[in-house]
Amino acid sequence: MMQQLHKGHLGRDSSPGAQGEHKQDKRMLAATIQDRAFKHISLLAALAVLALVVVIVYQLTTNAWEAISRYRLGFVLSSVWDPVFHDYGALPFVFGTVVSSLLALLIAVPLSLGVAIFLSEIATAKLRRPIIFLVEVLASIPSVIYGLWGIFVLVPLVRQSQPFFQRWFGFLPIFQGPPFGYSLLAAAIILAIMIIPTITSLSRDALAAVPNHQREASYALGASHWETIKNVVLPYNKSGIIAAVMLGLGRALGETMAVTMVIGNMPQISASLFMPAQTMASLIANEFGEAVSPLHVSALMEIGLLLFLVTLLINVLAKFLTTRTKHKGVQK
Repeated sequence: MMQQLHKGHLGRDSSPGAQGEHKQDKRMLAATIQDRAFKHISLLAALAVLALVVVIVYQLTTNAWEAISRYRLGFVLSSVWDPVFHDYGALPFVFGTVVSSLLALLIAVPLSLGVAIFLSEIATAKLRRPIIFLVEVLASIPSVIYGLWGIFVLVPLVRQSQPFFQRWFGFLPIFQGPPFGYSLLAAAIILAIMIIPTITSLSRDALAAVPNHQREASYALGASHWETIKNVVLPYNKSGIIAAVMLGLGRALGETMAVTMVIGNMPQISASLFMPAQTMASLIANEFGEAVSPLHVSALMEIGLLLFLVTLLINVLAKFLTTRTKHKGVQK
């Protein structure tokens, strides 16, 4: 009797339905373990990025502490940079970095938006593909190649064009000065050429994300092609365009090699665009290998910390502007 009950129990457990439920339980258990593992791995990756930022700030601050404690706020407000007498001030380099980057945006943004609008709204498929390929090629060119092109082509052009501007607009301070060629204007043009692919690609993606029914509704109301682009396509994803511009500005702020080769590398503040200048990144590239005294190294590290903080501020501002633009769009 006991043997028969035992055989019956084994028969019920070994039925196809029981085996299927057992396999399903195993799959659910495995899926749960995989989900938890993926969650923890993703959390570790996110924390690693945060830890990397904290470590960078800590190292920069620690190595720059001698200069921070010695010069305090005067480091940013002083325009003297004299390693011989251990007198350091960052104002000319902050000026060169900010002005060259803003001039680059002033040149690059209209061109980039024009190319992005053409690619997303006007160009045919046969014409769009080669232009997109060329834009991607521009983005992949090393900065040192841009610098060489700037030395042999752009700098002579700036030098030769300066007399023309001085003849007609010489009464303005921004066009005065001797024709060096190596200047703030040359650096701004190089930066503009380098950030055009970034702004163009991101702006084109933002415009391509506009739903077609928005365009069709505008056409149905009698709007022209240009009116549709101006009043529907561009305002619809304004936040994406602002983010593209801010990312371009972030790259312009941190660009080193190409700017170093054409800006002239003189720590001075001048109202003329044709005068040499220097940026924070070019200063670090030029002097870090030659810095001997601990105070000189500490001052360069503080320059790096300032550059990091400026870039961080730009990213925070970009996030604020994009979020605010999205909220305005939702309210409308």
